[in-house]
Amino acid sequence: MAKAAPKEDMKADPAERTSGKSGKKLFLIIAVATIAIGIGGSAGALYLNKKNSSSKNAVKHAPALPPVFINLEPFTVNLQSENGDQYLQVALTLQVADAEQVDIIKQHMPQVRSRILMLLSSKAPSEIASTEGKKKLSNEIITLTKLPFFPQGKSQSVSSVFFTSFIIQ
Repeated sequence: MAKAAPKEDMKADPAERTSGKSGKKLFLIIAVATIAIGIGGSAGALYLNKKNSSSKNAVKHAPALPPVFINLEPFTVNLQSENGDQYLQVALTLQVADAEQVDIIKQHMPQVRSRILMLLSSKAPSEIASTEGKKKLSNEIITLTKLPFFPQGKSQSVSSVFFTSFIIQ
């Protein structure tokens, strides 16, 4: 019986009593560590995402190249007759992509002017007197100036037409 008493004392040993508590402590430590790793990972992902989006914004907000313009000599054409003889005197400026486009258009200026003259002379005064008519004419000029100058050639990069003078008489 003396041997039985020490075994009961062993169960009453503080180390055995805390083994259940140490399992709980271990579980608690693992849970806290997992949460800490999750929070750290989330914070890191947010930081990297913010860094990537700010670099994307930097690309979006890169300074644009200054516009490139070509001033054309004024055009004077007879318009289609509505109320007697009328003519149009117009000066315009083309906006192009870059200096290379300026050179290409200048090399082919006789074709550019001919195309625009033919278009202008086909118009009646009532077609181009309104703001809407001028916008339509602008779009038609863009379309004509974008056409290649030779078969299988590249289109020109003309983005806008600006009227700097527009007189119908």
